[in-house]
Amino acid sequence: MSSADGPAPSAYRIEDLAHRSGATVRTIRAYQDRGLLPRPERRGRANVYSDTHLVRLRQIADLLDRGYTLASIKELLEAWDAGRGLGGVLGLAAEVDGPWTDEEAVRISRAELNERFGGPPDDAAVAEAVELGVLEPVPDDADVFVVPSPQELAVAVELHAAGVPLSAISGHLRELRGQVEHIAARFLEFTTEHVFARYLDGPHRPTEAEAAEAASLVRRLRPLAQHTMDAELARAMRRLAVRHLRRHLGAAEEPDPRKSSRNVPIPAETMRAVEALVGREQAAAFIALAAERELRARSLDRLAANHSSSADLDETP
Repeated sequence: MSSADGPAPSAYRIEDLAHRSGATVRTIRAYQDRGLLPRPERRGRANVYSDTHLVRLRQIADLLDRGYTLASIKELLEAWDAGRGLGGVLGLAAEVDGPWTDEEAVRISRAELNERFGGPPDDAAVAEAVELGVLEPVPDDADVFVVPSPQELAVAVELHAAGVPLSAISGHLRELRGQVEHIAARFLEFTTEHVFARYLDGPHRPTEAEAAEAASLVRRLRPLAQHTMDAELARAMRRLAVRHLRRHLGAAEEPDPRKSSRNVPIPAETMRAVEALVGREQAAAFIALAAERELRARSLDRLAANHSSSADLDETP
């Protein structure tokens, strides 16, 4: 039934509100007690809820899914009620929560998985792939998996075809993931310090315009980490792969006119001390620089001694 001004506002009992929102009656009452949800209207002996309560419950559920705590949600909702808006903050959260890759997940059956890896079922390897997130089980279908990164699975297939055991591939991925997460953390620290600090470190949450600006920056900066990693990995792989190949093939290093070709034995104890001080990769450079510094010091001493001798001769009557 509607009036001349439009349809009458909806009215819900708490059980109806719980059914429509997906929250439990107990949760709704807890939100009211914490100030997250307005109190219902009292009509006679009944408490009546409206669409405003339903919208608010859906907002809370959305923010919880994004990882916000109830305390943070209360601050955001208070900002909304004060007229500052949630759109910008939710847009920023959506930008950060969104996909950081253009890859699209695919599904693969256990039979297809066995065919690609060219062997009988390996339940231990599948379980480890699930633990690492390379494969994700599909509910109610034990023979189908979701592959979040088809490229990552393709790399594993190629390595296995080249003779690398599945257990070694999994172990390498665990090690690599830890190192990449460290790099990602450093990139986030870097961009937070130099770009996002002005949005995050103030006494108040960002305004609608500030949150929208920060979301735009996330979109622009998101690919930079991957582009930098691609370029640096290509550079490092070329340099290290050439060195690695020469060492295993017994080939000599490229001659450097600045370096002597003579091999000088160094006591093992001294070498260990140098490596502990500067690291194995820098040990040779350290020893060369130390020797060069010693030679320069002796040259300076010799020049000073010659100058002193000349001065003594000049002062002789």
